[in-house]
Amino acid sequence: MEYLFLIIVLLFSIVIHEVAHGTAADYLGDPTARHAGRLTLNPIKHLDFFGSFLVPLFLIILRSPFLIGWAKPVPINPYNFKDQKYGSAKVALAGPGANILIAVIFGIIIRIIPLGASPFFQNLISFFSYIVWINLLLAIFNLLPVPPLDGSHILFTFLPYSMEKTKIFLSKYGTFILLFIIFFCFEWLSSVINLFFKIIVGTFYF
Repeated sequence: MEYLFLIIVLLFSIVIHEVAHGTAADYLGDPTARHAGRLTLNPIKHLDFFGSFLVPLFLIILRSPFLIGWAKPVPINPYNFKDQKYGSAKVALAGPGANILIAVIFGIIIRIIPLGASPFFQNLISFFSYIVWINLLLAIFNLLPVPPLDGSHILFTFLPYSMEKTKIFLSKYGTFILLFIIFFCFEWLSSVINLFFKIIVGTFYF
């Protein structure tokens, strides 16, 4: 039951992440996601069978210390943005921003529930803690400045032309760098997530 809840939280958090991208793009003048019917919370419109189901399920079966997944990216045409200079960065930031907002909302709810509450509310705190942790994971992970993550779009927006070689290097080897981070730096990433979890909720996750 706990694993099922984790998968459901992960899936809907990913969906909200993608809808936030599409909504931001629509606000900036690009209706591509809206015309494709992707500005909806209906998970069927967003989920990728491999990234949204098989990978998370596989990681859970292996009792992996981390849980990741992804949905189909919403279609975006940056040439439609009213803000050509910072539009891509704003749209990229919208996804992690939505996850941070979810984490903050449920973190505040956890703080409101008094200590020594009934077992029902204790279970609620546990479930809400999962929501906070997973959304912080999605936000912080996606903000890493490595393609194809959102952080790379933000980095490339502000990267000076003199560092074009850095952009080319990251674009070429981003997938390998990402795999290295996932398998060898996740403990460090977990520490960062745990720090933000404490700031929001008031206590460490573990």
